[in-house]
Amino acid sequence: MYSFDPTEEQQMLVEAVNKYAVNDLRVAARDAEENHELPGKLVSKGWELGLLQASIPEAYGGFGERSAVTGVLAVEEMAFGDLAGTLAVMTPSLFATPILLAGTEEQKQEYLPKVIEGDWAPYTAALIEYAFDFDPNDLKTTATLRDEEYLLNGEKAFVLFAKDAEMLLVYANLDGKTQGFIVPRDAAGLSISDECEKLMSLNALPMYRVKLDSVKVPAANRLGGASGMDFEPVLASMRLAAASAAVGVANAAFEYSKNYAKEREAFGVKIAQKQAIAFMLAEMRTEIEASRLLNWEAAWKLDQNHDDAATEAYLAFTGAADMAMMVTDRAVQILGGHGYIREHPVEMWMRNGRGFAMFTGLAIV
Repeated sequence: MYSFDPTEEQQMLVEAVNKYAVNDLRVAARDAEENHELPGKLVSKGWELGLLQASIPEAYGGFGERSAVTGVLAVEEMAFGDLAGTLAVMTPSLFATPILLAGTEEQKQEYLPKVIEGDWAPYTAALIEYAFDFDPNDLKTTATLRDEEYLLNGEKAFVLFAKDAEMLLVYANLDGKTQGFIVPRDAAGLSISDECEKLMSLNALPMYRVKLDSVKVPAANRLGGASGMDFEPVLASMRLAAASAAVGVANAAFEYSKNYAKEREAFGVKIAQKQAIAFMLAEMRTEIEASRLLNWEAAWKLDQNHDDAATEAYLAFTGAADMAMMVTDRAVQILGGHGYIREHPVEMWMRNGRGFAMFTGLAIV
């Protein structure tokens, strides 16, 4: 049976990430959102925490072993500071972690050291598509095998740092199954939009549309080689990352609105003493804790290779997405008129919270 107590190493990591989240990410978040740019030094400092490096074995240039539980703990803590900064710091994981999970030995030896041994570099992945019925297991982007090469055709959305990416991991439908393909940024037929995506939130993150017009990919660049990959554990890891980030953002909104309610007076009484406010805060905290525990359990099951790990990850993700929207919306309500103005961060967190339903594929643990 698993324990709810983090190990000594996990606790040290959580404390280091929390310090970075509160003292660096939170402080820079508003300006980054307004200026549509994250400071490079801020991202580099997060990279230096070594979250990805600690999940890669020494054989591939890292100094640890992957643990989904450790990953969700770290993502939640970092997202408590700022979601955009968290996704930026973690972008190289979108490329490296699937290779670690599903790549051939040759792919691991070739690509993982390149990603983790140097400074932060924009290695990224392209999963999300523009479709009202977008399903990661039924992609519209296709891969077709021809003469020992794969031809990729389709369009991807919200691809982090695509404009400057050195490599992209592109997911496509091959004979009804989602498969990954390692694609160089300068591949013929691959084009990237000139302008960033325009979204309600995450304006500090550069995200682009990517089009693939008969992009030729060598057979050796298919993730997992000729036999391909099992996409289920990768998708589960993406959902756990999104759920963890949702818990982190929701917890930030809860803590901020709780502290505000304890200080703000109305008719001579702290508003936290008002029954309506107190009930809202209690329900917010309850839902956050429920999502957190469901996410931890799903991560533990993924680490233990339980048969229902993917199902648990899906439940954790869908529950956390709904929870984040509820909690961040109520945080705005608790602040009243102050919740709607940019002097306070809760309106930004609410905009972030609205997007979690579509954030699968923007992070991975």
